Amino acid sequence: MRDAADLTSAGIGPRHVRARAGQATFFLSTLFALAALAVLLLNIADGALGYVAVKNKVEPAQLSSRPLDQLSKEELVDILRQNITRGVYRRYDSEKPFAEREQGEVYELVMERVVSPELLKSWPLLESLLNRPAIESELAAKYPGAHLEFRSWVNPGFLTSPMSSLPGQAGVRTAILGTIALIVAAMAIASPVGVGAAIYMEEFANRKRRLNQVVETNINNLSGVPSIIYGMLGLVIFVRILEPLTSGAAFGETGNNGRTILSGALTMALLLLPLIIINAREAIRAVPDSLRQASYGLGATKWQTVRHHVLPAAMPGILTGTILALSRGIGETAPLILAGASTFIVTDPTGLFSKYTALPIQIYDWTSRPEAQFRNAAAAAIIVLLALMIALNMTAILLRNRLSRKRGL
Repeated sequence: MRDAADLTSAGIGPRHVRARAGQATFFLSTLFALAALAVLLLNIADGALGYVAVKNKVEPAQLSSRPLDQLSKEELVDILRQNITRGVYRRYDSEKPFAEREQGEVYELVMERVVSPELLKSWPLLESLLNRPAIESELAAKYPGAHLEFRSWVNPGFLTSPMSSLPGQAGVRTAILGTIALIVAAMAIASPVGVGAAIYMEEFANRKRRLNQVVETNINNLSGVPSIIYGMLGLVIFVRILEPLTSGAAFGETGNNGRTILSGALTMALLLLPLIIINAREAIRAVPDSLRQASYGLGATKWQTVRHHVLPAAMPGILTGTILALSRGIGETAPLILAGASTFIVTDPTGLFSKYTALPIQIYDWTSRPEAQFRNAAAAAIIVLLALMIALNMTAILLRNRLSRKRGL
């Protein structure tokens, strides 16, 4: 007995050492991940905030003795009429009569068309906070007539303005609307198909059949296929072969090609399907078999058992998989480039057959431009994309938690 106790003691010591080493490794890994995340967020904020050198085409003091944002709509319309050509004024009035515009809309037009501020240079946040005297000296030496202002690139104007060729006037409204429309349409297509496939494979399919084994193997393999492959598939099938359908020509729509929201959503749905199917299968498999047997014992059919007992019990896990798929889909760029997302578009999407862009495409386009100020706009767009992703994920998490509490899980 003493020998057995000695052997047990000798075995426990090394296990404790390995456990402490594992805990230390986990702790250090967590610290490293948090540090990397902090550096990433700091780098993004460093580009989205800071001083900018601005030179106005016309100084606001030359237009009015009062600040322009304090003028009435009628006074702003009068300034606009006096400083732009008649043709441009009539064009704006035909797009939306000035009588129907708000004071803020007319103010934005005056700033854009009359004051026309030009961004000459921008400085990152850390340099703006630590080296303002040097920045002011550089401003006086290199940019006479310009003034220095602290700018947050994430602002209401940035969120409500469309794309522009000028970085100071560029916004992400069109990209936000396109991203939301794209991801909602993709999830509306992928979720029912993916959950239905998972239910069939777990509850109804005969796993011993060769065909079902091949399908299961392919689904597992498709989850690791690079997203660019899905983009090529979407380009060939949805944009070109199914152009009459995806362009809306089959439904009476004219003036479009296959590069529409519908094509992008179908391509994205293919990308998300394997993730949804795999996670939904795991959630269904985790439902206790005793729940099924109790339902059968009360005389329920196979479909009644799945519909009223298995699927509600697995729904929190299914929504968890949907959240993971949503997080991947909202940041994808490669398949959207091939499936027809525009890099420059100023019109908002109005339906499935509209041309579109998305926030990842907008960020990619801005970071590839030579003007340094577009990289500031890209940093601001990254913040908007992260906020949008968190908002969509939080919505899905709240829905999952509500279902879990309802089921008592």
